[in-house]
Amino acid sequence: MSAVQQLPEGRYGSSRAADARADRKLRIAAIVTGTLFAALMIWFGWYYVVGNKFSGEIIAFKTHKSSVEVHLEIRKDSDASGYCTVRSQSADGAEVGRADFRFSQPEERIDQVVTLRTSGRGTTAELIGCHAD
Repeated sequence: MSAVQQLPEGRYGSSRAADARADRKLRIAAIVTGTLFAALMIWFGWYYVVGNKFSGEIIAFKTHKSSVEVHLEIRKDSDASGYCTVRSQSADGAEVGRADFRFSQPEERIDQVVTLRTSGRGTTAELIGCHAD
């Protein structure tokens, strides 16, 4: 008579079935989390592109002794109006000028050169931001 010795269950590690269930649960959790993250990123991107009715960028600038000429390109809805804030700094980093420039033309794309008056020689032109009314 041969005696078959039965090992205590779970004492020497988990069974393959338990490992497979744990792996499957982890895989499902990772897929759900990844899908939610991707959906959130798509929503933020959509809101940024479609929801942003007024934006601009500096194309070029030219410095003078007491002013900076800034070439701005504004993109907006044709019925939107708003303003863009531009600033200039001197070589040592001090702010020498800041101004808001209003855009209410009915066009969707506006190229305009604006003059920012400065208290000293500005070496930069920086677009702080554009805001719709």
